[in-house]
Amino acid sequence: MNAESDARDEAAAPAAPAPATGDVTGDVAPDVTEGVTKGERELGSRAPGFIKASRALHVSWQVGVFVVGLAVVVAGIIMLPLPGPGWLVIFGGMAIWATEFVWAQLVLRWTRRKVTEAAQKALDPKVRRRNIILTVVGLVIIAVLVGIYVWKFGITMPWKIHE
Repeated sequence: MNAESDARDEAAAPAAPAPATGDVTGDVAPDVTEGVTKGERELGSRAPGFIKASRALHVSWQVGVFVVGLAVVVAGIIMLPLPGPGWLVIFGGMAIWATEFVWAQLVLRWTRRKVTEAAQKALDPKVRRRNIILTVVGLVIIAVLVGIYVWKFGITMPWKIHE
């Protein structure tokens, strides 16, 4: 196994229950809870306490969250080939699932980490320079092709086209 999957396995391990009132235990800093930093919430259900108290109510709550998340993800998948923010809606459905399911929380954490890494990589001066050079080369190629087309066929306005 690799280090990434080991870290994921450790994150999936059951954590000690947090104090109900939000009080902090003596040896843990206020912005850190047992290996979970302030930016990352603990894994597990975010259902209200009265729902978690009853097993039947909690299971029905999870089924409802799953169905709503599934509907949003399916709508996002439909939007992929059609006009609309498909990926944004899919990640919205994943966020809905992440309110109840640990696997969705882990997927969103992994996605957030990869997006952050890509953003940092894109800000690297060497990568920016390469992207600018590739863009300029692409624009020059397109300009040359358009120039060849205009030189060979000329520009005819649409209202002056005769069959």
